[in-house]
Amino acid sequence: MSTTLVIGNKNYSSWSLRAWLALRAANASFDEELIPLDQPDTAARLAARSPSGRVPVLIDGTLVIHESLAICEYVAERFPSAGLWPTDRAARAVARAVSAEMHAGFTAVRRAMPMNVRAERSSHADSEAVAAEVARVCELWRDCRARFGGSGQRFLFGSFGVADAMFAPIVSRFRTYGVPLDPVEASYADAVWAYPPMQEWVEAARREPWTLGD
Repeated sequence: MSTTLVIGNKNYSSWSLRAWLALRAANASFDEELIPLDQPDTAARLAARSPSGRVPVLIDGTLVIHESLAICEYVAERFPSAGLWPTDRAARAVARAVSAEMHAGFTAVRRAMPMNVRAERSSHADSEAVAAEVARVCELWRDCRARFGGSGQRFLFGSFGVADAMFAPIVSRFRTYGVPLDPVEASYADAVWAYPPMQEWVEAARREPWTLGD
C-alpha cells in the first residue's frame, strides 16, 4: 500500500510543513507530490487529489486525509514507537491542547507574517493583536519546556513531536520577520530550525523556482 503526501510550495505552505514534519519525525516511507500554488492549473490539480481543494492531503491506499492536524494524529497512531505524542497522560493532554490552539488560532500573526522561508524582513504589520499572539506563543513555549521538556531536551515535550511540528511554521515566520525572542524561546526556535528534517525542507524551499509576490 503506497502513501503519498500532497503538499504546496515549501516556501509558503505552512500547513504542508506540519504534516510533512510529522511523517519525517516518524521515519515513515512516503511519496511527496508538490502542487505549486496560485498557478493556472492549481485548482484543477488540487480538486483531483483533495476533497477540500487544499493542501496538505495524505493518501494512504484508499484512505484520504485532507487536514493537517488529522494527518499528524494519524501518523502518530500508525507509528506509535516514534513518540509523536508524549507517553505521560498529562503531558499528552497539554501537547494536544497547544497543538489545537496553534491549529485554530493566531490569525493575526498569520496575516501579518505570511510564511516565506526565503525572505528576510526587518518589520511586519504590527498591532496589539499581533503582539498579544506573539506573547502567547512565547508563553506556551516557555511553559511546555519548563513543565514537560525534560532536562537537556530541546523540544516542547522532550523529543520532536506533533506539537513541535505544529509550531515549526511560527518558528520560520519569527525568523523571516526578525521577531525578538528571549533566550528561552530563542533556544527552542533555534532547536526547531536546526532539526534535520526542518533544514531539509528549508533547503528545498530555497531551491524552488516559484514566487508568490515575494
